[in-house]
Amino acid sequence: MDPTNKSLLGCRALKFSEKLCAAVFPVISIIDALIFAFSGCFEYRNPCRSKESHYGNNEIVRLSQESHFTVNEVEALHELFKKLSSSIFDDGFVHKEELQLALFRTSCGQNFFLDRVFDIFDKKRTGVIDLEEFVHSLSIFHPNAPVEDKIEFAFKLYDLRQTGSIGREEVKQMVIALLIEFDMKLTDELLDQIIEKTFMDADADKDGKINKQDWNAFVARHPSILRNMTLPYLKFAQVKLGMT
Repeated sequence: MDPTNKSLLGCRALKFSEKLCAAVFPVISIIDALIFAFSGCFEYRNPCRSKESHYGNNEIVRLSQESHFTVNEVEALHELFKKLSSSIFDDGFVHKEELQLALFRTSCGQNFFLDRVFDIFDKKRTGVIDLEEFVHSLSIFHPNAPVEDKIEFAFKLYDLRQTGSIGREEVKQMVIALLIEFDMKLTDELLDQIIEKTFMDADADKDGKINKQDWNAFVARHPSILRNMTLPYLKFAQVKLGMT
């Protein structure tokens, strides 16, 4: 059998909820890789060298109170942030080029899923990520984060146009990006079948889009979509730093 046909059959055999889960996975993998790309900040007591940060103890405590991280965990993330934000510009902010350099060893080129990570982290829409945005965004993946927060984050991954609902073109764009990421090929017919089946299952009120209520019900029926929305080691950042 032709390898392409085998891939098609394997993809067809997957549950459609698993396809959606797979589309989320590259985003989570990028966040996962980001942490480990700078894991030196978690392995040593000495702080990473960078421009002096304006975040003092009061700000660190505030970020702890606003997130699911302890003060020590926020301090660990602060060290990671300082190393990441000083790799090119050293201005106290993470630029997209710095995020790309950390993950792909180059600041050039484009990656759909990296763009989604950056856009979601950049809550203030300033074109850069500050420590507050960094901590708040990673807090979603903390083991203590409520499932509701994880569901909301996953919804935002698909809501590419930030309209509060997910359209067919947005799901299609995510699936196509996923196929490119894993070097897979699908016929237009099969791709359309995937989108159609997804909306048959997820679009409860049949209005041609998936709103938050539709999404919550869909995830409740298919919890595997949230399978990778928790990074367990985030809870033990302070232990890796040698802090008490």
